[in-house]
Amino acid sequence: MLTRKQQELLLFIHERMKESGVPPSFDEMKDALDLASKSGIHRLITALEERGFIRRLPNRARALEVIKLPEAYAASLQPRRGFSPSVIEGSLGKTPPAPAPSKPAANDDAPHSASVPVMGRIAAGVPISAIQNNTHDISVPIEMLGSGEHYALEVKGDSMIEAGILDGDTVIIRNGNTANPGDIVVALVDDEEATLKRFRRRGASIALEAANPAYETRIFPPDRVKVQGKLVGLIRRYH
Repeated sequence: MLTRKQQELLLFIHERMKESGVPPSFDEMKDALDLASKSGIHRLITALEERGFIRRLPNRARALEVIKLPEAYAASLQPRRGFSPSVIEGSLGKTPPAPAPSKPAANDDAPHSASVPVMGRIAAGVPISAIQNNTHDISVPIEMLGSGEHYALEVKGDSMIEAGILDGDTVIIRNGNTANPGDIVVALVDDEEATLKRFRRRGASIALEAANPAYETRIFPPDRVKVQGKLVGLIRRYH
């Protein structure tokens, strides 16, 4: 799966080659993606090449070949309901209104639940790319959700184990772009990588703090970090 920036670059290259038959220059790519330097373009092209979406032709300047496009390309152009985060796209679970009266059932004591989309994996360790598309839905008790829009992510890694979040858990996230110090958040770094960490402030900088002494706290200027939501619940399966 591609991050948002990787997909934007791939589609930009594809459209330019359809129009002119010539790949865009690195400067044109940088400007199109609003990046500060060409080093980010080099990184994105390498990632696309490693994932088999493009090929660089040897001994030729600006020689790029688009091999394939994302399967979800057409679907990604359709408007989505609710929130559309930077690297995690799709319909969100929204807490439904009070249910309409229904016929009495044999057992009406079960809690009401809401369907929440699982949007892929989130790193609790070294940041990894979050999957862009809704993989499946899960049923979550409304009492866990409260108000607002929600999505779920499967945890990969062990950097939050002292906060009770283990590899393989599913975290429930309330959509939002703000956080208070101490909140556990989905943080998007450099518009490319998503990670689950505790949000802190260090002067004018933002610290993403692990809950495992084996991992260092990472410090970023505020323009490199975007909050994508806050942790509100956790689901764990025992095998």
